[in-house]
Amino acid sequence: MTNLIGKVAFVSGGARGIGAAAALRLAKQGAKVAVNYIQQEAAAQAIVDQIRNAGGEAMLARADVRDAEQVKEVVTRIQSTLGDIDILVSNAHMSFVMKPLIGMLWEEFAQKLNDEMKANFTLTQAIVPGMAARKYGRIIYISSDAADGPLPYMGAHGTAKSALNAFAKYVALENAPYGITANVVSPGLVQTDASSVTPESVKQQLAAMTPLQRVAVPDDVAGVIAFLASEESRFLTGTCTSVNGGIKMG
Repeated sequence: MTNLIGKVAFVSGGARGIGAAAALRLAKQGAKVAVNYIQQEAAAQAIVDQIRNAGGEAMLARADVRDAEQVKEVVTRIQSTLGDIDILVSNAHMSFVMKPLIGMLWEEFAQKLNDEMKANFTLTQAIVPGMAARKYGRIIYISSDAADGPLPYMGAHGTAKSALNAFAKYVALENAPYGITANVVSPGLVQTDASSVTPESVKQQLAAMTPLQRVAVPDDVAGVIAFLASEESRFLTGTCTSVNGGIKMG
């Protein structure tokens, strides 16, 4: 499938895990991809090289997506190198404190809320005006099933992702007249570096509870992202798709 030929995609947190898989899948379908990272330069370069070696177009896009000036600068570089951004995959992982809420400091809780929402707010404000001017855009926010069903020690993460889910609905509503769709992909546990701290026993327990009998890999999520970036998804906006193998949350 090459239905994204000529489209330009910005993938935040594109060096590893879900972001890397999404960058590769979008490139395979014809998109030109800006691979965002902040520290993992070698990993991001490997994704860019893989895309280029397969005949695609890609570039590194280093920026802390919580920083409006850095985002503004990187968007300008993407426009001059690849073209105007048509697709935003807002995926950058924001670390969080894992402990019961009753034992958490407000500053620990607020850090995750602030980082999560500032990244998504900053990216949206930087990229949506260009999409609106061209009357076309696809925005895909990456959330988590922890927003729908509470999990031990995930209170800060789940609450922040719940805020993201609400934010995406407002972005969808306000920008629909400009040909922009905004949707959420909400994975369950995915085998990535970020989830490597999860004990193997927990992974096995979740796999056993899942109708598809396994934990997701990044490419499972990337396929849904690619669909929401495509023309086939043109009448979907404000949705939240759980990519969790059928496990019931909440």
